[in-house]
Amino acid sequence: MALDENSKPWFEGVFSVSPRIEAQQNNPISNNLVGILSEANNLNPKILQENKGFKITTRLEFPTNWGLGTSSTLLNNIAAWFEIDAFKLSEKTFGGSGYDIACAQRNAPLLYQLEKEKPKIQEVNFNPPFREKLFFVHLNEKQNSREAIQHYRHQERKELKKAVKEISGITDLILNCNQLDDFEKLISEHERIIASLLNMKPIKTRLFQDFPRAIKSLGGWGGDFILAIGAEKEREYFRKKGFRTILGFNEMFF
Repeated sequence: MALDENSKPWFEGVFSVSPRIEAQQNNPISNNLVGILSEANNLNPKILQENKGFKITTRLEFPTNWGLGTSSTLLNNIAAWFEIDAFKLSEKTFGGSGYDIACAQRNAPLLYQLEKEKPKIQEVNFNPPFREKLFFVHLNEKQNSREAIQHYRHQERKELKKAVKEISGITDLILNCNQLDDFEKLISEHERIIASLLNMKPIKTRLFQDFPRAIKSLGGWGGDFILAIGAEKEREYFRKKGFRTILGFNEMFF
């Protein structure tokens, strides 16, 4: 059973595990779970072999449509249950870089990169003095980033290496940034570089051209939440446009 942030069930399912994993109901969520559990079982079959049955309950701490890592947290939890490598399970199911898995395993800000296909993770401190001027706005939609990812993958390696170097430099500057004006310039430059790589318009250009401060895309570049700069007046700008889910820095992270 899966419970939402109000402890109300949003999914229930029954699965058989022998001779193979099958769902007793037919829906997209059940089918995805069968795929994940089957891959986990392939990596470590003894968990299901040594037990006759399970009753499993999951509980969300935020709405399902917020896009804050429900899928990666599920993968990480299943990997812990099966005593297997969560990155390997992710690679065999949802794919991606593994960054979301690294976040699911830690309770701190981090830097993430792949070196020779192996994850490199460094926990960092990010608690800037201007954090009260940072807030997050939910865009009331899910971003489909497949076309953008395909465009990125077709970039010449030389261009990608150049962009990685530039983005890494911006990241280092952001971590040590103490002035809000400098922070805004850095995230705007970050948006420009990523927009060029993905052949997409930055979210500010696409939806919020008249917003006076900087905006940073998050997640699947342009979907779910954005990071915005400002005080109450800037928050009211988004409310007037129909965006009601607005979280401050401390609300999101602490």
